[in-house]
Order: sequence, then structure tokens, then C-alpha cells
Amino acid sequence: SNTRWILALVSRIGLIVLGLCCCLVLFYLLACKPASHSSQKSLLWPGGATSKEGYMALLQEREDSHRHYINSLTKQIAQLKEALQERTQQLQESLDKARTKGILPQGLESLHKTQTQFDLKEFFRSQLNQAEVNSGATLPSEYAVIPFDTFTLQRVYQLETGLTRHPEERPVRKDRRNELLGAVETALHILNGPQQHVDNARRKHTYSPSNFVEGLARTERDRGSVYELTFRGDGLQDFTQLVLFRPFGPVMKVNSDSVDTRSMLINIIVPLSKRSDAFRLFINNFREVCIQQDGRVHLTVVYFGRDQIDQVKSMLDQTTR
Repeated sequence: SNTRWILALVSRIGLIVLGLCCCLVLFYLLACKPASHSSQKSLLWPGGATSKEGYMALLQEREDSHRHYINSLTKQIAQLKEALQERTQQLQESLDKARTKGILPQGLESLHKTQTQFDLKEFFRSQLNQAEVNSGATLPSEYAVIPFDTFTLQRVYQLETGLTRHPEERPVRKDRRNELLGAVETALHILNGPQQHVDNARRKHTYSPSNFVEGLARTERDRGSVYELTFRGDGLQDFTQLVLFRPFGPVMKVNSDSVDTRSMLINIIVPLSKRSDAFRLFINNFREVCIQQDGRVHLTVVYFGRDQIDQVKSMLDQTTR
């Protein structure tokens, strides 16, 4: 019995000690929790409000630095764009001047070309290949030959009309004169350009309109105009010949309008002298074709002389009735 009592007492004392230990541990945890929170807070902001303001000031300084760098880059980009635009404009003006003088340097022809300009150049190239410039064409007869016109700065000698009129044209029509003088002026720009003076062994010679001897010109209605121009050089036997081609461009639409012919009157004027039988046949055809089918016609007969005029008047009165 004593042994049971001792065991019960020991067990009770062990339970009491275990309970006390648990209480001590619980109290320790409760006591250490606020202390750890305060220490963590002190680690984050060891200086209190002063460290937070320093951090915000550092952020503001970085933001100002980035903003200044962005403004500097924006300003540099604007300056580069302005310089590029200025250089592009200068280059375009130089190309325009060179193109006007016919001395565009080789390799710069493809600058600022659009697809439309490329297509137009290809079309002009095809016009040149189809025209009788580099090679001749097979013709059915001599009547299909397109003759050349010979011209100087003052005269044009044409052969297309044969001997029906004088071959010399004077004065030349304004459009024809401007066309031929434009070809001569283009040839002078080409001859005086830098491409003609690449060979240093050849002495430079400046050509003027007085060096122009004569030229040949021929126009193919569906292709363009060909010019063969001859210029005199320094010596008596020194001549330079240029072949130029002015291609005709593609057909362009100007306008498209609908035409109302319901109230349109067709005027027919017939000159007549005698020949009353032929006029009677004409009147019969005129009645069947014009009057009976349409009726919107007006016939005027201009009669020369007095013979058979009464017969003509009689036929006209009968037709009118």
C-alpha cells in the first residue's frame, strides 16, 4: 500500500511539474513576441523617420536623373532628324540641278524612285527597244518607210510630202521648233557634261550651238521621236554624232462624259457645180439614209455658177416637201 501511495504522489508531482513547464514556455513566448516585432521594426528603419525620407530622396534623385537623360536623348533625336532633313533637301536640290543640266552622276539615278517611276522607266525602255533606233524592222514595202527630216537651227527640210510642196519649212511651227531646239540643247548638256571628259588623253572641248551642223529627226506615232545630231569639233575632220530618243508616254485618261445625241443636229454642206444627175443620185441616197432613218439633219448646198441651178432647186424643193 505504501508503494502505491508513493507512485501516485510521484505521478501527481510529475503532472504538476509538466504543467508548470508548459506555463513557463507559454509565458516566455508571449513575452518574446513583442520584443521581436520591435527589433524587426528597428532593423527596417533604424533611424526612424529620417531614413525613410532619405530613401524617398534617393528615389526622387534617380527619377530626376532618368528624366534628364530622356530629355537629352529626345533633343539629340530632334537635332539628328533636322540635320537629316536638311541634308536630304540639299541632295535633292543637287540632283534636280544635275538632272536639269543632263549631268546626273552614274549610280544616283535610282535615288528617291517610286514604283511608278520604275514602271514608267521600264515602259520607256520598251518603247526604245521596239522603235527603229538600235536595229531596223522588216517592212512590207517602200511605202511603209517613215522618212527622216533634216534640220538645222534655222531650217527644216521634210521629205514626207515628196515633191507636192517645197521641202523647206520656213518659218517652222512653234511646237516643231521648240521640239528640235530642245533636242539640240539636251545634246549640248550631254556633250559638255563630266561623263564626256573621263578620258584625260582627249582634250576637253566646250560645245555651243554654233558647233551644231545638222540633224535628222523621225517620229513613229506609237513609239517616239529619234534624233541623230552632228556637232563639229576642233579639227576639220573632228565630228561628234549623238543619237537621242524621245519616247511617247502611255495614254492617260483626261475625262469621260456621256453625250446626249437626242437633240443634236448634223449639218451637211455639199459644194456643187452642174452635175445635176450625180446630185439627183445623192438626194435619193440622202432621203433614204438620213431623212427616213433619223431626220435630225440639215442639208446646205453651195452652188457655183448659174447653169442647171433651176434643176437643183427643183430637186431640193421636192425633197423638202
